[in-house]
Amino acid sequence: MKFTIHQSSRSGGRPVNQDRVAYSYSKNAVLLVLADGMGGHHHGEVAAQLAVKMLTGAFQRAAKPDLDDVTDFLQTEIVKLHEAIHQLAENRGLDETPKTTLVVGILQNNTLYCAHIGDSRLYHFRHGKRLSRTEDHSIVQMMLKQGKLDAVSVMHHPDRHKIYNCLGSELPPTIEIAPPRQLQAGDQILLCSDGLWSQLSDERIQDILHTGLGVAHAVPSLLDAAEKLGGKNMDNLSAVGVQWESKSEQPLTISTLEMSLAQSHTILGLTEPDEHGIAAMAADLDEEDIERAIAEINAAIKRSKLP
Repeated sequence: MKFTIHQSSRSGGRPVNQDRVAYSYSKNAVLLVLADGMGGHHHGEVAAQLAVKMLTGAFQRAAKPDLDDVTDFLQTEIVKLHEAIHQLAENRGLDETPKTTLVVGILQNNTLYCAHIGDSRLYHFRHGKRLSRTEDHSIVQMMLKQGKLDAVSVMHHPDRHKIYNCLGSELPPTIEIAPPRQLQAGDQILLCSDGLWSQLSDERIQDILHTGLGVAHAVPSLLDAAEKLGGKNMDNLSAVGVQWESKSEQPLTISTLEMSLAQSHTILGLTEPDEHGIAAMAADLDEEDIERAIAEINAAIKRSKLP
């Protein structure tokens, strides 16, 4: 298995970056995660951080060296994540449960699997053409499907950032799992938050990815282009880009040929310190609280399975 990958996250014009990105890989599988903590809710970055931490941890434990059932993994682990967000809020006595969107991609056996909740997206490109894109769980997307809006109106509608499906909500989220898609050498996969795609059309994203310079160049270029258009008040913006089984070696190309069956590696995306400094960020993202919430959810699941 060989792939080139690059991830990046920026705060845009916001004082705090509530986006989180990560990837993890074993000898035979790759996990991509992007979570956009919802800025209209307190501690959105906590829900997003918990998402990348739980999903990469679960992948490391299960991908030995691949996942037995990818769809079941996605369904099971995302449900556990939703419950852990509520557990974390209860443990810390938060007035409001943190909320986040989520998009997850898994690449295994030359097949792409995807699950998403909310309006963070996954794109699949081949030879510079878009093959698929997740459908946003948003008010305007629903109105578009109902014929109440056209594609042009969607881009400028005042409710274009309002979503009806997220993790951490009072109701269980609807986890949309796409049909598996076959991968070919050179295919490009992009996960991104709405801070990026709301500024760039699908055609513009496609053009930047298809420059031939690879995802290590294309992902920063996408963020640069979005920031230039978004201005000083724009949202956080994040992306994870992958080029699959590329024939040409690039600086960030990863080959798992020499990995053992039990090995796995996880790379969590770095975020910029907020204007209040490192201490304030650390207080919001307390590792002990996160670990405790995960442990309590796992213990509850084990108890529910006892006769």
